[in-house]
Amino acid sequence: MKSEIFENAIYNRNQIRFLYGVNEVVLDPYFIGRESGRKVIYGRILNSSQIRKFEFFKIANIKILRGMKFSPVIPIISHIN
Repeated sequence: MKSEIFENAIYNRNQIRFLYGVNEVVLDPYFIGRESGRKVIYGRILNSSQIRKFEFFKIANIKILRGMKFSPVIPIISHIN
């Protein structure tokens, strides 16, 4: 279910909001992957140029912000390699 929500947000370039532990995060989602067998999502945090990784199992209360679209500006390939 989480994968479908994130894939939809990535495809439509919608921002998402979710709880990560006890912190609320607003993210421009870029890429879903696996690290050490666990699913992760990479994205740019709102008002930041930093790409961060978030583990799926710590994510809760996901909401797609349909009115908020983004344009990928930061190349993430260099951060993944």
